Amino acid sequence: MTPISVVIITFNEEQNIANCIDSIVDIADDIVVVDSFSTDKTCEIAESKGARIVKHKFEGHIEQKNFAITQAKFPNILSLDADEFPDKKLTTEIKKIKTDWEFDGYSFNRLNNYCGKWIKHGAWYPDIKLRLWDSRKGKWDGLNPHDKYVLESECVTKHLTGNLLHYSYNTIEEHYKKADYFSTIAAETYFQKGKKSSWFKILINPISRFLRDYFIKHGFLDGKYGFLIARINAKEVYLKYKKTFQLQKNN
Repeated sequence: MTPISVVIITFNEEQNIANCIDSIVDIADDIVVVDSFSTDKTCEIAESKGARIVKHKFEGHIEQKNFAITQAKFPNILSLDADEFPDKKLTTEIKKIKTDWEFDGYSFNRLNNYCGKWIKHGAWYPDIKLRLWDSRKGKWDGLNPHDKYVLESECVTKHLTGNLLHYSYNTIEEHYKKADYFSTIAAETYFQKGKKSSWFKILINPISRFLRDYFIKHGFLDGKYGFLIARINAKEVYLKYKKTFQLQKNN
């Protein structure tokens, strides 16, 4: 039997953390919550559910998740956000893997709940995530705030059935605020890494993103919310390149 550490990063997640931990008690041999100094009851709730709490200053999504790996008791890790829960089918799949860990990493689809509706098309589904892996063979990478786990080139992965349920946004206003927040982080990351913006990118890239998400990836099949998601995602792209351009101009 291969033991698994479930690693969760948090900040003010008192509404979600209990359900998250409850959803993985049957598959976790170790639960560690890396918290960036929440001001609500996140840590108290997590500790009452049997999780270990490690407090660590947040220096970026990638940096926080790589630090969280070092706090796990076991090298084989399931990484979750506090608003994510494996469904019954995925839980069953992970239980089977624990009895016969064969691959270096395992991916699965993430199914997003948006304002109470499950989104099954567009850029948000299947939304494949590599979240179960041998941490000795990879690390978190990407460009903040959009992190991804990258295994070494010779590693082999398998895709599992079932879904990782993600309760993304309760309101449209919440989505707009997060898009503004993410675009600021992305712009700062782009600027630091020397990635350039231009008027062409500010104008064309958001349109391209909307057309891809809404038409090519069939976001329109999710009705009103499919349109809103495509529009807000496009606005986030617009803000990212606009803010990057402003940083270039100021410097």
